[in-house]
Amino acid sequence: MRQPVFIISRGITPFLTAVAVVILALAIVLFPQPVFQAALRGLRAWWEIVVPALLPFFIISQLFMGLGIVHFLGVLLEPVMRPLFNVPGSGAFVMAMGYTSGAPISAILTSQLRQQQLVTRVEGERLICFTNNASPLFMLGAVAVGMLHNPTLGPALAGAHYGANLFLGVLFRFYGRRAPASPPGNHPLLSLPRRAWRAMIQAQQRDGRSLGQLLGDAVSHSFQTLITIGGFITLFSVIIQVAGMLGILDLLARLLLYAGHPLGLTPATAGALASGIFEMTMGTKFASEAPVPLGEQLTAISIIMGWAGLSVLGQVAAMTSKTDLRLGPFILARLLHGFLAAFMVQLFRGPARPVLGWLTGSHFLSTPVSWLSLGVHYTGFTLTLAALLLFLTVLGLFARLTLYRRF
Repeated sequence: MRQPVFIISRGITPFLTAVAVVILALAIVLFPQPVFQAALRGLRAWWEIVVPALLPFFIISQLFMGLGIVHFLGVLLEPVMRPLFNVPGSGAFVMAMGYTSGAPISAILTSQLRQQQLVTRVEGERLICFTNNASPLFMLGAVAVGMLHNPTLGPALAGAHYGANLFLGVLFRFYGRRAPASPPGNHPLLSLPRRAWRAMIQAQQRDGRSLGQLLGDAVSHSFQTLITIGGFITLFSVIIQVAGMLGILDLLARLLLYAGHPLGLTPATAGALASGIFEMTMGTKFASEAPVPLGEQLTAISIIMGWAGLSVLGQVAAMTSKTDLRLGPFILARLLHGFLAAFMVQLFRGPARPVLGWLTGSHFLSTPVSWLSLGVHYTGFTLTLAALLLFLTVLGLFARLTLYRRF
C-alpha cells in the first residue's frame, strides 16, 4: 500500500517545484521594478556584510585543512568531543569556526571532513546539527545595535542562541547511536601532543601541495563558495518580495500565528516570522520593527535566528550535495533550535540575568553601554581568538618547514 503513495509523492514534488519556478519567473517579468530593488538589497547585504565577515574565516579554514591543523586538533580534542557530542575530535575545529563566523561554514567544513573520511555519515549529521549558528557579528552588531538599538541585549540573544545549540549537541549525541562510529583514540593523555603533531605531519605529507599553491587554492575556493552564498541571498531576497506581492506571506503569517500562540506571539510578529521562514536577515529586521513589547520581539528574533531561513538551508544543501549527509536531522535541529532559543532568551532576561551578567562582564547588562565600551568588552575575546588562530597557523607552517625544509 505504501509504494503507490510514495510514487505519487515523488511525482508531485517536482511538479510543485516547477510550478513555483514558473510563477517566480512570471513575477519577475510582470514586476521588474520591485524585483530589481529586492535583488539589489540582497547583493548589497552580501557584499557589505557577508563577504567581509566570512571571507577571512573561509581562507583560514582552507589553510587549516591543508596544513593538517584539523588533524592536530582532532587528536588533541578527542577526549572532549567524543564524550560530550559523540563526534571525533576534528569536530572541535568545525564547532569553533561555526560559533565564531556563522553559517554555512560548518556545513562546508563538515562536508570536507566527510570527504576525507574523518567522520562517518551519522557523525557528520550530528556535527552539522549543532554547529550552524548566526554570526556573532550579526547578533551583537546588526541585531542588538543596528535593529534593536540596545547593545545590552546582545549577550542575551547570543547566549540563548549558542546555549540552545550546545544543548542540541548534547541531545543529538544519541542520534544514530547504533550506527558505526569512527575509530576513537584510546591513548594516554600525556601522549596526545606527540600523537597530534604526528597526525599533522602525516596530513601534510598526504596533501603534498606547496605553500604557494595552498594559499592560491584557499583564496580561490573561498571566493567560489562566497559567490554561491551570494546567489542564494539574492534569490531569496527576490522570493520574499514576490511572496509578499502575491499574498503568500500573509497566508503564512496566519498559519504561524496559531503555531506561535503558546509563546505569546501576536499578528504583528507573525508577519516577521513568515519572512524569517525564507531569509533570516529580513525576518529579524521586521521583528525588531514590530509594534510589540520587547520580550515578544526577542522571542520572534530568537526563533528566526534558530531556524536560519530557507536561504541558509539551501546553502547547506548545496555545500553537502557531494556527500551522503542527509538534511532531515539538520532541519529538525533548526526547528528545535528556534524554540529552545526563544525559551532561553526569556530565561536570560529573567531568572538567569545575574548569571549572564557575570559571564559577560561586571555590570554589563545593568548599565548603559556605549559603542566604545561594547567594542572594548568584546575586543579581548576577538584578540584571544585571533591569537589562537595565528598560533595554530604558525604551528602548521613550522611543521611544513620541518617536513620539507623549503617551500
